[in-house]
Amino acid sequence: MAGDIHFLKVGAGRPFYNGKTAFARNSMKSTKARGFTLIEILVVIGIIAILATIVIVAINPGRQFAQARNSQREASVATILNAIGQNMADNKGAPLSTTTCADIHVTPATTTAVHIGTGAGFVNLSCLTPTYIASSLPIDPDGGTDADTLYTIQKEATGRYTVCAPKHAEVSIASSTAYCLSR
Repeated sequence: MAGDIHFLKVGAGRPFYNGKTAFARNSMKSTKARGFTLIEILVVIGIIAILATIVIVAINPGRQFAQARNSQREASVATILNAIGQNMADNKGAPLSTTTCADIHVTPATTTAVHIGTGAGFVNLSCLTPTYIASSLPIDPDGGTDADTLYTIQKEATGRYTVCAPKHAEVSIASSTAYCLSR
């Protein structure tokens, strides 16, 4: 056996060259491919689905959007009231009327709230723009238009104005009610 080549297995199944001839290391590679089984992949997908559900329930996007709309409504109500107050200050305390606000059409009633907007039968406060409100009257983020902003105004017997956002009572926020602010 003088011409035979002898290899000894050393380590992790790798052949060892005994010194007589060259040996290609790649010729003895394992042909078994290593990967994930279908069960392992399904388990990982299941875990990701459970975690995603927990996160979505915790975040509750419907409630988050409702809170964002309510924040915008509160800011809009304050903007309208501030503009009315500035108009009254510029007119020496005179309330809103056709004298202080030419396009008003309907003055705020003392008994019922009237919608704000340019539509017929509504209190038109467009005279407050651009002097007191930069661009246009604020409208409700959930369907308000210039014709009907979906905000209401009422003048109290004491001369104070109350502006309300009736749609502030969001279904997805359990304790929310209509938002009103008086000045």
